[in-house]
Amino acid sequence: MTNNSKANNCQENNCDENNCQENNYEAKIRWLEHGQGLKIQYQSEMAAGIDLVAAIGPDEDLIIAPGERVLIPGGFAMELAKGFEAQIRPRSGLALKHGISVLNSPGTIDGDYRGEIKVLLINMGQYDFHVKRGMRIAQMVIAQVSRVELVTVENLDNTTRASSGFGSTG
Repeated sequence: MTNNSKANNCQENNCDENNCQENNYEAKIRWLEHGQGLKIQYQSEMAAGIDLVAAIGPDEDLIIAPGERVLIPGGFAMELAKGFEAQIRPRSGLALKHGISVLNSPGTIDGDYRGEIKVLLINMGQYDFHVKRGMRIAQMVIAQVSRVELVTVENLDNTTRASSGFGSTG
């Protein structure tokens, strides 16, 4: 990339040349038959998560009773760039207003998974929650993955915390 094209790219992405990170990563989306006509997207320019929608039938009224969990189809499969994962997280508004959350949050989608993206919702509220086709039900954050080499050792370095676990830091 030439300095001039880098400068143009940085202007478009609201950064300066000294602190410019070019983002050439993409997630390939393949819409499944029951997901046709739906759309997933970032809701704002700086949103971290892509809003996912329910790909249930157009006339289907899916009800999640209090305490119940339901696996909801997303209507698409995807391919991530090597070294990336997707994390499925709750939408804060659904959690606050209705007690709806992603049960296994964050749900991890490995980079080599090619099946349908689904969302495991749970109703921790007091009332039935109605899900309609196209309703925004969760968000998906794409993140880089760091892998480490696992090394078996006899001893671990000592720390002040040592083996103190749950609740030990306050």
